[in-house]
Amino acid sequence: MLLAAGRGERMRPLTDAMPKPLLSLRGKPLMQWSMEALARAGFTRLVVNTAWRGNQIEQTFGDYFSPPLTGLDERLPDAKSLQIRYSHEGHDFGGALETAGGIARALPLLCPDAEAGPDAGTFWLLASDVFAPDFVFSQTAVRRFAESGKLAHIWLVPNPEHKPFGDFGLGSDGLALNQAGAQYTYSTIGLYSRKLFAWPWCDIPAGNPQGVKAPLAPLLRAAMDNALVSAELYRGAWTDVGTPERLLQLNQMIEQDRP
Repeated sequence: MLLAAGRGERMRPLTDAMPKPLLSLRGKPLMQWSMEALARAGFTRLVVNTAWRGNQIEQTFGDYFSPPLTGLDERLPDAKSLQIRYSHEGHDFGGALETAGGIARALPLLCPDAEAGPDAGTFWLLASDVFAPDFVFSQTAVRRFAESGKLAHIWLVPNPEHKPFGDFGLGSDGLALNQAGAQYTYSTIGLYSRKLFAWPWCDIPAGNPQGVKAPLAPLLRAAMDNALVSAELYRGAWTDVGTPERLLQLNQMIEQDRP
């Protein structure tokens, strides 16, 4: 699931007429970087939630997305096209439902009841405004997580300058911790089980028919207190593209790299 429902207030005025996930980063929409990585890793289904100007996202990508061919594709035989389904929170409820509310709304699309197999009920969750060009969405990671019995596995990153105190700790046993001597920032990339969005962790019915707004952090923290969230540290390139200045800096970097 690609989270794309935010208003992008800190990106104004760039987002007054366009949703943040469609802002151009190095020649393509910001959200497309993650879509390409998922498709090239062999994943075939994507759910995108929308709110602010969400119709533009559906008009841009439609129902299917195939990554553009590159020289690397000869070494990526598992590359697939993504079938895209949309959860239009803005159209259905007048605005974004926050992360947990949005996931609960999209659960019937993410994890159909008829779906079977060892990985059923497991899905990637990532934000559309994060740029992590080297992150690998591994099929092996999905299988390992599905077999772990955990409710979530999250990737943490060293704290960026704008967030010096981080979000969560990382235990020597690979568990995510609410508090630790060293805190890291949640990258907004993770693997999740649908069980985290059911009782006793979440009281929103699957499909969220009432459009309940709910954040994700309280669910994650409760599961951490029960040793049900694992984590690992990611040290690759990673940027929370949350301001016009960070977007400009990333775009300038590619210009500097050109001969």
